[in-house]
Amino acid sequence: PLPPTTEAPVLFPININTASKEELMALPGIGEVYAQRILDYRQENGPFTALSELTNVSGIGEKILEGILDHATVGG
Repeated sequence: PLPPTTEAPVLFPININTASKEELMALPGIGEVYAQRILDYRQENGPFTALSELTNVSGIGEKILEGILDHATVGG
């Protein structure tokens, strides 16, 4: 059996405007480096208005974007 974890389960879809680094890293194709870049981009440019804006983040292209579309949101 898997060892018990103290981490809260990540609930999808993840709001990329409010997500922590750890939550962003739960998205397919997003590791620690990309998660930090998303946080940095959000801090410098304000909230994302559409998921497609993720392609403005260095290193995130259409392929990664396609992988996370079903798992992320920009909120209401």
